Amino acid sequence: MLVLTRKLNESIKIGDDIEITILSISSDQIKIGIHAPKDIDIYRKEIYLSIQEENKKAADVSLDLMKILKDMKDV
Repeated sequence: MLVLTRKLNESIKIGDDIEITILSISSDQIKIGIHAPKDIDIYRKEIYLSIQEENKKAADVSLDLMKILKDMKDV
């Protein structure tokens, strides 16, 4: 993991297209702004993990359904 120190209104660049700026700092929170192309999805980690879990469940249901349909075809 790369660890960087930034002050208020300072930025970090990721590649040519992504810039992360420190917008405000309070006692236990930091507000950041992210400039990135619209085709790049940006999520809080807990939301990202939730989406991944829902996608896995949907894929499992799809596989189960495909198996059921295959079994029906073989009858």
